Amino acid sequence: MHKNLYLNVLLTLLLIVVVLLGIILINAVDRLRFEHEATRQALEKLRHNAFVPDVSTKQSNNAQKTENVANLEFFDPAAVPGGRIVRVIMADTGNMNYLINNEASVASFYGICNSTLAVRNYAKPELFQPLMAESWNVSTDKLVFTVKLRRGILWHDFTDPVTGKVWQDREVTAHDFKFYLDVIQNPETNCAPLRTFMQDIEGIEVIDDYQFKIIWKRRYFLSESISLGLSPLPRHLYHAYEGPFDALKFNDDHRRNRLIVGCGPYRFLRWDKDSRVIFTRWEKYFGNNLGIRPAIENICYEIIKMPNTQFQALTSGRIDWMGLSPEQWQSRTNIPAFDPEKGFLKKMRYQNRNYFYMGYNLTNPLFADKNVRVALTHLVDRERILKDIYYGLGAIVSGPFYLESPYNDRDISPWPYDIPKAVKMLNDAGWRDSDGDGILDKDGRKFEFTIMEVANHPIQTRMLPIIKEDMAKAGIDMKIQSFEWSVYIQRLEQKNFEVCTLGWSGSYESDPYQIWHSSQADIPGSSNHIGFKNPEADRLIEAMRVEFDFEKRVKIARQLHKLLHEEQPYTFLFAPDSLLAIARRYQNVHKFPLGIADDIIWTPRNRQLAIP
Repeated sequence: MHKNLYLNVLLTLLLIVVVLLGIILINAVDRLRFEHEATRQALEKLRHNAFVPDVSTKQSNNAQKTENVANLEFFDPAAVPGGRIVRVIMADTGNMNYLINNEASVASFYGICNSTLAVRNYAKPELFQPLMAESWNVSTDKLVFTVKLRRGILWHDFTDPVTGKVWQDREVTAHDFKFYLDVIQNPETNCAPLRTFMQDIEGIEVIDDYQFKIIWKRRYFLSESISLGLSPLPRHLYHAYEGPFDALKFNDDHRRNRLIVGCGPYRFLRWDKDSRVIFTRWEKYFGNNLGIRPAIENICYEIIKMPNTQFQALTSGRIDWMGLSPEQWQSRTNIPAFDPEKGFLKKMRYQNRNYFYMGYNLTNPLFADKNVRVALTHLVDRERILKDIYYGLGAIVSGPFYLESPYNDRDISPWPYDIPKAVKMLNDAGWRDSDGDGILDKDGRKFEFTIMEVANHPIQTRMLPIIKEDMAKAGIDMKIQSFEWSVYIQRLEQKNFEVCTLGWSGSYESDPYQIWHSSQADIPGSSNHIGFKNPEADRLIEAMRVEFDFEKRVKIARQLHKLLHEEQPYTFLFAPDSLLAIARRYQNVHKFPLGIADDIIWTPRNRQLAIP
């Protein structure tokens, strides 16, 4: 469950979801694909424990070792094992291989099934604390992390769907971490987003089964979070054959990619296509003997496409944990199920690190002029949308950084809604209605474009018609085309679109390289799906990546914020609040700086439920 608290970045396109927004940033789960997030979730899983010694690399030139484990203080000794959590997702996935599938839901699955070397402290997220690692040290030049693994960590038992071989009690070793990195760095695997984060790692040098070195090519300010966020990959599942590793087989191994084999607190039980995915507590989880055994026995993800049907499932007791849309939060929770005294559901609201945007495909000449892009932003009435659709449950953003982050320059004001100004800017750029048909034109081309909409998305289906109406007032014909999530993502990754509307989920410390560096612009499946290329942005991003002085890094980040505000490759929209509905029977539910720690909750025995 550690990664469940992120995403939430690394990672990616997690692309969020864009719909995990209480919605899957586009999927209506409580994690946004924003995220490559998925990616970031892989690199920055959360967990917190105020009383575990600080093993931040700030003081780790010598090996740090502790018999404690991250988050121990937050696990309730009175917790009773048993019960369930049933979540909801809007769409089924194509496969369960997190390395090649950027969907936020798959990142969530992976997060509860696997573990990392260390995780962030819940109360103090700047500190890392041990999970799979027993200890580690960092060279003074911050280029080499030497890790010692805990002994006795076991992979989940499973039966190979191809060979039929039964695997039991297989121990995780240093070789599994090397295999993980080698697969990601193999240029023939479909791991482009993750490969971006790992590109500055020279490699992993195995010392013995329980010790290895992570060697970096150059200094990088996120080397700590990436190194300590590494997970192992089961070689006995993905390289269960003689001879060299076959990257193409890994990409297309459909039968093995229908399951997840990890070493975390939950193991994959089954996947009922277009219906549900179920996980059950792993009784051989190494954390069980360290005091961090999760109490909940089963976790189920129900696949329900329609928001209204999702809400009905929630209020009937079929769903236990669901992100709410602003409309649901504001207008549909004044019912007995949410009664503070007698209801079985409660609402929770907190700020998150997600934001939505409209992204312009910059390979299209229509969007080549930055003044045209700024004009388009002037035509989006964000204040009205925030008030009427989000019910004020969020904030307008002017750039890509988390609003409460020091990286975010609060002196930069979002471009205002101003139709006359937009029209003037478009006229100055040569766009005029020369034939009197109400549509601007230039050199024989009409100013018209198509924006992709996620089918049945509760926000987009209301927001985009408002934007279309305002675009028309300035002489722009904006068409809306709806796609199922799987098709939407496919078109996005192939850059087969004109305008998209999505979202990202930022990690605790963001690296803008994956989304904004020009080297990522032409890579299929990359997070820079709009094809943004700007030499000054590249310079700032590269400088930020090697700056270990926090204040200097903040200054660089704010320069990048200003540049993106002026260039407007996105129309930056909103940072919505996290809106959650959760079963009232759960105990030990807490909000931490980076979210809700869902691996520490439990249910009294007389209120425990089974998977329906």
